[in-house]
Amino acid sequence: PDGSRARGLRLELPSDRLLKFLTVGLPLCLASLDFAQEFSTGSRISCFSPTNFTGKQAAYVDAACWDTLTHHGLDAEGRPVTTSLWALKVFPYSLVVVAGLMYLPCLLWRHGAVPALRADLLFIISELDKSYNRSIRLVQHMRKVHQDSAEPERFWEEYQRARRERYFEFPLLERYLACKQRAHSLVVIYILRNLLLLCFLAATCLYLVFLHLNVFFQDEFSCSIKTGLLQEEPHIPPLIPCKLVLFSIFQLISASVGGVYVLLVPVVIYNALQLCQWDKGLLSIYEMLPAFDLLRRKMLPCPVNDLNVILLFLRANISKLTSFGPLNAVGALREATHGERDIDTVVDFMTLLAGLETTKPK
Repeated sequence: PDGSRARGLRLELPSDRLLKFLTVGLPLCLASLDFAQEFSTGSRISCFSPTNFTGKQAAYVDAACWDTLTHHGLDAEGRPVTTSLWALKVFPYSLVVVAGLMYLPCLLWRHGAVPALRADLLFIISELDKSYNRSIRLVQHMRKVHQDSAEPERFWEEYQRARRERYFEFPLLERYLACKQRAHSLVVIYILRNLLLLCFLAATCLYLVFLHLNVFFQDEFSCSIKTGLLQEEPHIPPLIPCKLVLFSIFQLISASVGGVYVLLVPVVIYNALQLCQWDKGLLSIYEMLPAFDLLRRKMLPCPVNDLNVILLFLRANISKLTSFGPLNAVGALREATHGERDIDTVVDFMTLLAGLETTKPK
């Protein structure tokens, strides 16, 4: 059973899976489309060579200008200046680098936290289900006591003892959870993962803004091929105008990546801020177990610790808790019968289902 549980555990929160899919998958997908477009269209630039150039010479001009990808122009004072447009040439490769950087926080979580988190979840899920099963077995024992005893007073004393009794001679589960409250390895790695992702998102957005401000509006440029042996050729003009083919594709890809990354920033911040409060909804349901009273004893200090991270992942793996469904139903019944019945624990509820009287005989 533990092996099947371990294989089915969700060791990433849904929001983290969404972030990984978008931050890593989007740039890889767009880079693949850009490479496919390059292979299908061939040259990415079209240079307006002189009319006396042959086809091979015109092809050489296109290749030479794409190889250098430098704009030759004049500044406001008429002095010659050159502007490198290499960022456009390496843009698809930079998207691959961005995807690799975005995957680093996932690797940090997978290798730094997942092994310990898996062991914690398996143990806690097992102990919670065992505690529930002990409560059920106790009610079965009480029913047998009720059937075998003709003294109502004895059953009532047994019932009151059952509502208070702790089923661990040493409360292993609570001590384990209390130990996790004092541990901070998981929460540090989780916060570091989100901080790294936030930094990479911000750096990528700044990089895209830099590209837009410097080169992403430079769809036309002047190229010079008068270098080397061609420098003294009189029939070659000093500058040849060129135009980038499908330049709007560059702009569309960069705008898509930047827009999505900006929208993901609040999601990353939300992931980090959810550690600032306890998931008391999950805890309140398991408070009905007699051996589980973290809330009643006010054992929840500052929520920034490993226990809060574990609770978040328990919520994500709620389907693995076989006791959650019955206890959730008990909680709903407790709310529905508030003030009519004294239902505080699962023992009370199971006693009522068994048809036993839970009021002290007079």
